[in-house]
Amino acid sequence: MDERFMQEALAEARLAAAMGEVPVGAVIVREGEIIARAHNTRETEKNALHHAEILAIEAACRHVGGWRLTDCTLYVTLEPCPMCGGAILNARLGRVVYGAKDASMGVFGSVLNYNAYPLGYKVPVTYGVLETESRALLQAFFEAARKRKKR
Repeated sequence: MDERFMQEALAEARLAAAMGEVPVGAVIVREGEIIARAHNTRETEKNALHHAEILAIEAACRHVGGWRLTDCTLYVTLEPCPMCGGAILNARLGRVVYGAKDASMGVFGSVLNYNAYPLGYKVPVTYGVLETESRALLQAFFEAARKRKKR
């Protein structure tokens, strides 16, 4: 089941890559149904807050008519950053599943582990689901960006 929904998050990440955005995608699932999907639009929208997770949480909150997402699971292709980790805890997401670790900004195991702090809420986290695919998409994007920069 996790792989099926991570495939959907990867589809969102591919949309981001096609727009020239860092290829991160997210979907939020409730009772086996995708209720929100998003991808990074930071460059396109010129907005630092436009991470896939933030946009998906916003859409899910609209869908459920409230800010608590305790019966929802977030699937995201890259380990959340500090901003997104905070949003995840504040939304009381029931679970987070991510693909690739983020060695520079990840807050659910890589750089920090928000669940290790007394922040008032801990979210169950599963990582490594379709990690190879998630990492490959990111690596290809950044490799192409470096080549463009050299020209």
